Amino acid sequence: MPVDPNAPVRISAYNWVPPFARGLVRDLRVRWALEEAGIPYAVRKLDARAERPSDYFAEQPFGQVPSYRDESISLFESGAIVIHIGETCDTLLPSDAKGRGRAISWAIAALNSIEPSVMNLATIDFFNPDAAWARESRPRVAAMVESRLDRLVDHLEDREWLEGRFTAGDLLMVTVLRALKHTDLVEARPTLAAYKKRGEERPAFERALAAQLADFEEGEAAAAA
Repeated sequence: MPVDPNAPVRISAYNWVPPFARGLVRDLRVRWALEEAGIPYAVRKLDARAERPSDYFAEQPFGQVPSYRDESISLFESGAIVIHIGETCDTLLPSDAKGRGRAISWAIAALNSIEPSVMNLATIDFFNPDAAWARESRPRVAAMVESRLDRLVDHLEDREWLEGRFTAGDLLMVTVLRALKHTDLVEARPTLAAYKKRGEERPAFERALAAQLADFEEGEAAAAA
């Protein structure tokens, strides 16, 4: 669905981030979920380089993105938002109790079991590559990431998705794996690389990514004007 400034659903996003972060900011998860659900949405664009507007902390207590609101609820944290959207979309959360529970389990696993170590590695590589502590700790941090990825490969085996079909668990897992694109850790595992590629080839993902990147381009054009 196209971004619609008059839509009752509104998310927040940045209007600019450094090139290495484009396509990785977490509003992408929410955009993707909304695209899968066929729900149009508006965007509140924030300047990542400036102080947040004071009213924004009522939407997101930590000043991060994304936030979400619709006609009945205001939410923050991308995982919670994706699960909320999934409650209206069988594509994201199956209607049967077992399938729903498994999808939510994988959603939480993506954010709790894999993302923390991935982000530890990204923090070293992008923000502290020359620090002595970073050079010393990187092998250990990378080993933890590899261990988590290997367990994920073991589960996937010849599965197309984490469960019998695509769910919110896959949506979140694919976005976490994309944060390793500056490394070869995913590509070194063909099962995992193919899995990530399947997620990125979903039309809903492609639309979500294009919308996020368009906001960055618009922000750059405005700054240059």
